[in-house]
Amino acid sequence: MSYKIPVSVLVLIHTPALEVLLLERADRPGFWQSVTGSQNPGETLEQTARREVSEETGLDPDRYPLADWGITNRYEIFKEWRHRYPPGVTHNTEHVFAMEVPGPLPVQVAPREHLGYVWLPYREAAQKVFSWSNRDAILLLPQRAGKP
Repeated sequence: MSYKIPVSVLVLIHTPALEVLLLERADRPGFWQSVTGSQNPGETLEQTARREVSEETGLDPDRYPLADWGITNRYEIFKEWRHRYPPGVTHNTEHVFAMEVPGPLPVQVAPREHLGYVWLPYREAAQKVFSWSNRDAILLLPQRAGKP
């Protein structure tokens, strides 16, 4: 079995109007999140972010600007997902990125990972996500995007 590396990315995909793309997890219906994923061996964090955007949305990540926010979160991995990591690993380190697209684009979710998607104004998106780190990042969006 190949274990996941306990280093991941969170990628907020958003529009200039601060609409945020959320994906509903297939393994936890009702749990909404931004694009996320673990780093593969040998990848830079930017490569991980671009790969995850492509895999989870079908969008071409090279067409849109990707910003590394320089924010790192450390959190406890849900017990039901720890088997994916090496024995004894209980925490993950997440790196926050953002990608601005011109408007709410149609996406193709990976059916094994997500049930569907929605574009929401950032405040609504922040209320809908299940992860505190995802919520906190979304709430930083106006400041980071230079919008009042």
